[in-house]
Amino acid sequence: MKKIILIGDSTRMGYDKYVKEALEGAAEVYYAPENGRYALNVLRFAHDWKNKYEWPEDADLVYWNAGLWDVIEMFGDEPLVPVDCYANAIPRVDKRLRMLFPKAKMVFATSVSVIEDRCGPNFKRRNSVIEQYNEVAKKALSATDTVIHDLYALTKNTGGEYRTDAVHFYTDLGRELMGGLVLAELTKELGIDAAEVKLVGFDPEKYSAENVGY
Repeated sequence: MKKIILIGDSTRMGYDKYVKEALEGAAEVYYAPENGRYALNVLRFAHDWKNKYEWPEDADLVYWNAGLWDVIEMFGDEPLVPVDCYANAIPRVDKRLRMLFPKAKMVFATSVSVIEDRCGPNFKRRNSVIEQYNEVAKKALSATDTVIHDLYALTKNTGGEYRTDAVHFYTDLGRELMGGLVLAELTKELGIDAAEVKLVGFDPEKYSAENVGY
């Protein structure tokens, strides 16, 4: 059976259990209850998550993302993490994950688009900035064999009915969309099949609002 690690921000927290259920019997899917937040946070805590949650060293694939916390503009300030710092952090995270999971194929997911007019005045994200950081991440990983899964392009034109706020795809439609996109990539990379997840009665992970954050 294949072994998959999911690492990421609150975007991941919307599809992780959906993916796990769809791959039951085909792959073991692991993820932390913590929000991965910004790229340097993943760099700092990836080994702790591996040890604490007993993730397998012989994982076949690591699917990860980081960026939406890096680009956030708080109280009218510039992005939380400067773009040059982000450019430095992304390949370091990739290197660290390869050290922790030496047999795994690496897949990096770009940060999803947001609905800008739903952002609050003190916590803003702009798609133009997300696009910039996504391009920086792609360039930073271009010298590796890490696969780029462009979730930004795949979610750019999704309507508000898929989202619970400016960022999160926590509606039934949103979980189905995001789960389906991630599953399509995972099954393609590993040559496995996913089962259908019935949204009626589906019980997502019970993450706290504090953990999900913004």
